[in-house]
Amino acid sequence: MGLQRINSPHELDSFRQHAVEARKHFRARVLICTTGCRSKGALAIRDAFQEKLAAAGLDQEIAVVGAGCHGQCSLAPAIVIEPWGYLYGGVKPTDVDEIIETTLRGGQPVERLCQKADGELTPTVDEAPFYRKQRRQVLANCGRIDPTLIEDAIACGTYAGIAKALSGMQPGHVIDEVREAGIRGRGGAGFPAGIKWDFCRKAEGSPKYLICNADEGDPGAFMDRALLEGVPHQVLEGMLIAAYAIGASHGFIYVRAEYPIAVDHITMAIDQARTCGLLGQNILGSGFDFDIEVRMGAGAFVCGEETALIASLEGHRGTPRPRPPFPANQGYMGKPTVINNVETLSNLPSIMIHGREWYKGIGTSGNSGTKIFALAGKVNNTGLVEVPIGATLREIVFDIGGGIPNNKEFKAAQTGGPSGGCIPAQFLDLPIDYDSLKTIGAIMGSGGLIVMDSETCMVDLARFFLNFTQSESCGKCVPCRVGTRHMLTILERICEGKGQESDIDELLRLGQDIKTTSLCGLGQTAPNPVLTTIRYFRAEYEAHILEKSCPACVCPGMFVYVIDAKPCTGCHRCVKSCPSGAITGKPKETHFIDEIRCVHCGSCYGVCPSKAIAKKAYAGA
Repeated sequence: MGLQRINSPHELDSFRQHAVEARKHFRARVLICTTGCRSKGALAIRDAFQEKLAAAGLDQEIAVVGAGCHGQCSLAPAIVIEPWGYLYGGVKPTDVDEIIETTLRGGQPVERLCQKADGELTPTVDEAPFYRKQRRQVLANCGRIDPTLIEDAIACGTYAGIAKALSGMQPGHVIDEVREAGIRGRGGAGFPAGIKWDFCRKAEGSPKYLICNADEGDPGAFMDRALLEGVPHQVLEGMLIAAYAIGASHGFIYVRAEYPIAVDHITMAIDQARTCGLLGQNILGSGFDFDIEVRMGAGAFVCGEETALIASLEGHRGTPRPRPPFPANQGYMGKPTVINNVETLSNLPSIMIHGREWYKGIGTSGNSGTKIFALAGKVNNTGLVEVPIGATLREIVFDIGGGIPNNKEFKAAQTGGPSGGCIPAQFLDLPIDYDSLKTIGAIMGSGGLIVMDSETCMVDLARFFLNFTQSESCGKCVPCRVGTRHMLTILERICEGKGQESDIDELLRLGQDIKTTSLCGLGQTAPNPVLTTIRYFRAEYEAHILEKSCPACVCPGMFVYVIDAKPCTGCHRCVKSCPSGAITGKPKETHFIDEIRCVHCGSCYGVCPSKAIAKKAYAGA
């Protein structure tokens, strides 16, 4: 159906009905993740479906949709087939013929492409363990619509929330609804969105601005990217609601240039919304004017901090400034400005449609709604997980994530990205919310969640994250610029087996001083990985310092590789792979590793087919 200007909520309803009827023309839909799964060959799978369905004369009754992320990235490339809801993983172009014959013609699942749980086939999304305990509210349409078609978004209810606000609510009533719903900012700090809006609405100065913070810099986090790629019109609707509430007429989406698909999809969505009169002047005939432009950031982690982001938008170097004044009073170009992240804005349409009481019924007291986590690391089912706030780490890692690969022991989880904290196994049953995490030294952050098993060295992990935050420091304030460098130097020394007994106390002192005196959130949270790993894994630090041993067998020079005679078959692969000639032994006889000549490269460990080579910490660990 062609795009046309929509001049009223009534016309929006009519457009939606036509879009729904258009979808009914197809008896089945093949929903292929063509965003995150693109690197795994998803576009080739899409092309194969289109070609073969056309050849079979089925292209007019079966729709092939290039959709957003389905969530379970460990299945990539993944597809869902409606109306059955079959979920297939690891699909290849060569599987297309079988899927057409078995599923699209016969209505049955292709079992070899489905998942199993406890030996039982779980062919549908609803049955798959990854989805059972989720509450996919913000992600409800992600992976289920074509993100490049506004018709698909409107057919699923997008823009109904802003239509309701514009047709029957004053801006102050919208702020009240959001404040009473209890939604807190999903970007990391967890500040109540409604309160921030109220500050901006009442602030003197005009014009007012709205900024969508899509500068998602945490390693391994891709919640915002998935929303921009998969449901861009949902993000735009959230911005419209926020802009109407605070009285803004112009908005920005500040997105990382490293997100080309997200940039393409959100730019396309903005153009479509303008064509339909959902952006620009006199939106839905209400007299409300609002437009949006996309600005791309260069990837500086510090620009996720709101004052640094504003500086970048203004054309300056992205460095933070002291607060107050807060952006709600003096933000972009010195005018009142609200900054909300992508996930926060994507929650707003459902609040407008269902109301404050419904939203407050999800989550915990003072922590309403759901939270999206990017589940990564040593866990079987990686991907995007959306659960009610207050779900436990055990539910996320074991029930949804499927536990640790190879049945290894869960050791810890890092929440909140590189500035977050490590949660040890003793807190697996702690309900995760903004307040509970603070009590154990961690933070919710934007939603990165990295799982670690028994082979993770917590000292090396702290070094890795501190190296990231130290290199991303803007250098404006001394505590962050100099303090994190000093902490990193100590950690590097410990990981090299050169630690001193006073190092742990020095790290604690520096960490607390940096948290207290740094200018912005980057410096104030940078020591968290170090402080929490010392708090819960102090014995590992002591082993590195006192015994020159790495219990997890990660830090070079602090463990050895050994060959077990029983499983060793003398295949000679380790000898061929060793760059230093440290392994000796005749073919078909037990081999040996010369500890002095070994350079700890791990090549032998990786190529041994019989798993005869093991890591062993130095005595005393």
